[in-house]
Amino acid sequence: MANSIELAARYSDLLDEVYKQASKTNDLTSPDGVVRMGVNANEIYYPQIDVSGLGDYDRNSGYTDGSVNVVWKSAVFNYDRGTKISVDAMDDEETFNIAFGRASSELMRTRVAPEGDAFTFATLAGKEGVTAVTESYTGGEDFLEALLAAKSAMDEAEVTEEGRILYATPTLLNAVLGLDTYKSREALNSFARRVAVPQSRFYTAIDLLDGKSDGETAGHYQMSEGGANINFMIVEPSCLIKWDKHVVSSVISPDNNPDSDAYIVKYRKYGIVDVFANKVAGIYISHQ
Repeated sequence: MANSIELAARYSDLLDEVYKQASKTNDLTSPDGVVRMGVNANEIYYPQIDVSGLGDYDRNSGYTDGSVNVVWKSAVFNYDRGTKISVDAMDDEETFNIAFGRASSELMRTRVAPEGDAFTFATLAGKEGVTAVTESYTGGEDFLEALLAAKSAMDEAEVTEEGRILYATPTLLNAVLGLDTYKSREALNSFARRVAVPQSRFYTAIDLLDGKSDGETAGHYQMSEGGANINFMIVEPSCLIKWDKHVVSSVISPDNNPDSDAYIVKYRKYGIVDVFANKVAGIYISHQ
């Protein structure tokens, strides 16, 4: 996709930026040590542990023999995305050195962060075994009832209550906040965090555009055909793997660019988002 840079008038230093927010899913990043590299370069292993239960104690023979079963499960990296942006040195100079510096930050803010969030949510939503319900709401009361039902379902599944994160659209969060009742406050305060997620990042399935094919040259992502808008998602962070094996962001100046008199920024992220096979109850999704 060709660059489109409007040269600034010499008297103007105003900049028209797109309103975008930073990543909403950084708090789901897995801690170091959760996974280990597999035999193949594109896979990781994580432990799944199961222990036997209690048995009758015998005063003569003592304890029954229990067992511990540790199985190493494998998962394949499922996210490998990148781009290279080039800005001519004169375009940068004639925009008062704004074009390149702001292009780099715009990439991170308006493309990298939203796509990372959308990929995370869609991957979790598509995981077999997670609880997913289809529903729509007419107001804050309906959303509150759905939220309490979700909390009860996770409580019954014995999902750790501490640390649960509620992701919901700003519209729904504002609707329940507008109720300003003891019931609504208690429901929202039962979560470790409440995160407002723009609907444009909140889908049950997405297509990652390849940046090369007809109709996909702009890159980025879009909701898949058959996908749906997510209303809210509750996540207990220890139930998932979210880990970047390789992230590179480098800048090449015109002096070091053998092909053109232009600045280049390169960005690539290679990682994984997956759910532990025995912890799918840690995710609850409501979608339209």
